[in-house]
Amino acid sequence: MIDLHSHTDESDGTCSPAQLIGEAARTGIHILGMTDHDTLRGFDKALPVARANGVELICGIELSTKLHGQSVHLLGYFLNDGDHGITEFRDWVLDMQASRRDRNVRLVARLQELGFNITLEEAEARGRGLTGRPHFAQLMVEKGYVSTLQQAFDEYLDESAKGYVYRREPQFAEGVERIRKAGGIASLAHPVRVRADIETLLPELCDVGMNAMEAYHSDHSPKDTSLYLALAERHGLLVTGGSDFHGAAKPSVRLGTGYGGNLQIPQDLVDRLKEAAPK
Repeated sequence: MIDLHSHTDESDGTCSPAQLIGEAARTGIHILGMTDHDTLRGFDKALPVARANGVELICGIELSTKLHGQSVHLLGYFLNDGDHGITEFRDWVLDMQASRRDRNVRLVARLQELGFNITLEEAEARGRGLTGRPHFAQLMVEKGYVSTLQQAFDEYLDESAKGYVYRREPQFAEGVERIRKAGGIASLAHPVRVRADIETLLPELCDVGMNAMEAYHSDHSPKDTSLYLALAERHGLLVTGGSDFHGAAKPSVRLGTGYGGNLQIPQDLVDRLKEAAPK
């Protein structure tokens, strides 16, 4: 079994890197892509554990980028192979993490203005090295300010909500360039979530160097998957896929099999990615 999209508690998942490898081994996953948001720290911790457990671990990342003013996520794969600018890429990622912390400082101030007794220290105790909006949402639920995580985002944390504060994010084209320069494959994450017509948008994304699309995902219906596979073939794109596993943060999404068993990644998908990755 294969899963190329998973998260640890180094970003917004709930499993430690070692626990995620253990879950992969337990469920029979032999190839795992670890794609924490804006960090490679989870991969670094997990690699020796994966080797010890016979799990092939693919180094990945999920970048938050801006495209036409909207947030669009971009997956990068094979970012630890060879010396294709990976040191520069890691330095750039650290700079992105610094911008996230600056946003969190301003987010705390905004939430306190709205009457919430929430501190940066509390949020960072949950988010650790990469605190994000989901950790603030957890605090809001725990303190009784909202009933659900979704309500926290809808009313306070989403881009159109009254508690939102701007975070400096790279443009989509820059994210693609950084991934490709580091020797990676750049894949559009969960295209079903992009608030634009994908068929119209794809030529622009391909023009800036994006070379893959996540056709298989827990959020995708069979019709969605068929569409994205056809579009990938039409535009000469590689295909990626994964559950987007977050552990207890998304309990209905299972590692390797997605939502209600709706995910199955074919073996030849990984073979083609490996053939295309710079050596």
